[in-house]
Amino acid sequence: MHEMALAQSVLEIVEATARRHAAQRVTAVRLEIGVLSHVAPEALEFCFGAVTRGSLAERARLEIETTPGAAWCVPCGETVALSTLGAPCPQCGSYQLAVSQGEAMRVIDIEVA
Repeated sequence: MHEMALAQSVLEIVEATARRHAAQRVTAVRLEIGVLSHVAPEALEFCFGAVTRGSLAERARLEIETTPGAAWCVPCGETVALSTLGAPCPQCGSYQLAVSQGEAMRVIDIEVA
């Protein structure tokens, strides 16, 4: 389960940021996760709860915002919605797509006390 490694990486980012700002505790973490990122939000939430035990982010609320997938289709020159990687263009059926949105996972912000 790669979500455990992702949760640990998020915690490292959050703790480093909190310490840099002399925070005593992290109360909330907001993430952006793209639908094409291969990250299961429920699994990440579970893992986040496990890795934050004993940390500055223990009992922090995890908020996840989902980013839709999009790609630019080379043959038809349109930006189209994409729900899974490897799917064809919904307009022309081509597989010549360049993903432009929905693969990322990032920390948007943290709330500290």
